[in-house]
Amino acid sequence: MWIKRVTVASANPSGHLRGILRAVGLTFLMVVIWCWQNHRGTLSSWSLPLDYTGDSLQHLARIKAASEGDLMPFGAHHVRRLAAPFVADWSQFPASDDIANYLCGLIARLTGVMAAGNLALLLAQLSAGWSFYFCARLLRNRWEWSMAGALLFGLSFFSLERGLPHLWLAFTYTVPLALLSCWLVAAGRRTTKRSMWRWLCYGTAGALGASYPYNLFLYLQLLGWSVLVRWWRERWSPSVRLGLVCGLVAVGVCGAVNSHVFSTGEVGGGPSLLVRNYAATEIYALKPIELFVPPSAHHGGWLAALGYRYLRWSDWRGEAFSPYLGLAGAIGLVWLLGAFVRDVIVERRVRRSGYALAASWILLFSVIGGPNSILAFFLRFDVFRASNRYSIFLLALGLLFVASRLSRLTRDWRSGVRLGLAGLVVIVGLWDQLPVRKSLDAVQQIKEQVRGDQRLGEEMERRLGPGAMVFQLPVLDFPEGRPQFQANEYDNLRLYIATRTLRFSYGEIKNRARDAWQHDCREMAPAALVKALESYGFAALCIDRRGYPDEAGQLLADLAETGRTALFSEPFAAKSVVLLHPAAHLVPPFARSFTYGEGWNRLMFADEVLSPVSLSPPRPKKPGPVRGPLPPLAEGSTRALRWTDGSASLSYFNPLPRALTASLDLQLSSVGERTVLLLVNGHELNQVRLGSETKEISLAAVELQPGVNRLDLITPEPAIRVSEQRLHLRAIAVHEMKMRLPSAPTVELTGDPGGER
Repeated sequence: MWIKRVTVASANPSGHLRGILRAVGLTFLMVVIWCWQNHRGTLSSWSLPLDYTGDSLQHLARIKAASEGDLMPFGAHHVRRLAAPFVADWSQFPASDDIANYLCGLIARLTGVMAAGNLALLLAQLSAGWSFYFCARLLRNRWEWSMAGALLFGLSFFSLERGLPHLWLAFTYTVPLALLSCWLVAAGRRTTKRSMWRWLCYGTAGALGASYPYNLFLYLQLLGWSVLVRWWRERWSPSVRLGLVCGLVAVGVCGAVNSHVFSTGEVGGGPSLLVRNYAATEIYALKPIELFVPPSAHHGGWLAALGYRYLRWSDWRGEAFSPYLGLAGAIGLVWLLGAFVRDVIVERRVRRSGYALAASWILLFSVIGGPNSILAFFLRFDVFRASNRYSIFLLALGLLFVASRLSRLTRDWRSGVRLGLAGLVVIVGLWDQLPVRKSLDAVQQIKEQVRGDQRLGEEMERRLGPGAMVFQLPVLDFPEGRPQFQANEYDNLRLYIATRTLRFSYGEIKNRARDAWQHDCREMAPAALVKALESYGFAALCIDRRGYPDEAGQLLADLAETGRTALFSEPFAAKSVVLLHPAAHLVPPFARSFTYGEGWNRLMFADEVLSPVSLSPPRPKKPGPVRGPLPPLAEGSTRALRWTDGSASLSYFNPLPRALTASLDLQLSSVGERTVLLLVNGHELNQVRLGSETKEISLAAVELQPGVNRLDLITPEPAIRVSEQRLHLRAIAVHEMKMRLPSAPTVELTGDPGGER
């Protein structure tokens, strides 16, 4: 950007035999290094994931769902084997790289999910190296330095350290292409007049639109600066039009790939899935020192000591060490910025360097208190909170600059000397930036966990039969839920990944009315829980013993008193399975109360105490066929003090194909005098005047339509800030909710109750 021209090769460097051989050599070296780094030297090792915790399980589950045809690009995302007895609706879950995930799913049909995840990670490194080498050669850098830079960029610490937990962030191949295309737009007519460069820019824009959104966001900024400079110089030149079209292509592709998020809004007004705020833009901002501080787990002792010092002395860390550029990248960044400063201050002339100007903008935009923080603070645009992730652009700039300068400095050297020096740079650079390998004990532990899940899954499918439903304890939220004791947020996905036909209760989007019944089950006594689950059609109860301080000993003992004992366990999976006896005629699960949606403050303060009342589940009077209406459902009640920060919504999911009539009692108060309208599915039911005194409001006939129903509390008066603490903007308080469903027709659930909502 902001350069007079870009010097590019007049011919395709890979169009002759030597170019092909060099590309093959680059690929071979990267494959060998990656396999050595990750202990992937045997065929059997490819059936194990590089990581088996946290976000890694989420990515493996998404590949699994894609392999079963559930996560199709450009459509609604319904995962049929999760959120039993219903279907998990992930359409509102924003996830980048749907196309790449679908392609991984196709590969998984042939290789298995674990091998597909490994191949995806290997391809992330290979594609980054290929992209860098391609761009460096187009910029007429010598092949030795282009290949050295490609190896260091393709095997960057940023990408390898992210690994499977950040699978799609590890795909950095778009970064060199993004920089090159912005430089082409800024270069003007000398390059844009050739159709091949235009198509390169269009292809890059499309790839960025279909990949990780952080890279797209920064690309649009750099592209915008390039377009602005060309417009200032030439007004509506072909370069300006090229840049604008590229921006439209990138945004259009991004919108198409994420169309499922925009087209399937939450009817019940659910809160945002991904909680973001201004504070996160400071925590995860780019701190320039982190570009140069090596990780605490470094091969070199004195370098590792610097990392440990940073951990000891810093209190405001986000994704620590992830921005580390490595020795080669750090030298390149300092070199290019130093050269730019020298040109401006010492020689008193401005060399319009695309390297330095791009790097300067990235640093300015990403640091704490920079434009990214300003956008979050004043405009509440905080979705791109982790600006430290833009360090990969700085690495690409530094390595491209080094490749360019060393190509010039060594152009008169003998080829053997050049090659030897380039090899030395690669060896030192890789020694510095390759993460410490996992120990063989850690690899063995992953192997035991995976094999344990697979053995348990095979036994469950054999004993339960195809399509059987399994309820999972502890009940965990998805996505980005909270761990329970030693059970991590995504551990309930492990058996889903390991099986082919079983259906599991876990996996519905959190804070939605569709999965509220599961949280009610969590409060039930074991005897009541067993009866409820059997009436819903569950064939087994799978307990993750790590989720309980006593390894679920008391829970298993209580279940044994009901005649339901753990028939088989798997030590490495840390799970016990209790067989249930599904009822002959099933009923769908009903939540006991409404679910809090958007507009509610989180429970954070001592004056907001949640105290759910123990509830008995809906069940027939006696076992066997149920004819006619169900008996009155047990009253559901939740005692809590929850404040809104203005108007707010509640939601309820009716699993039946016909309407239900419910009664609802609310105890409400407010800060100051205010009018509150109560609407159900857009129809006004009541209007009350609230004050500081608690008022009880009864809605005797609330009609709940099939699917998600929305109850809105609308107040025209603004909320009042009661203190300067966070979340102390208040309007309406709900002290207690009581809900009754006096009668409900029975529905015999078969296959997929509720359908693909």
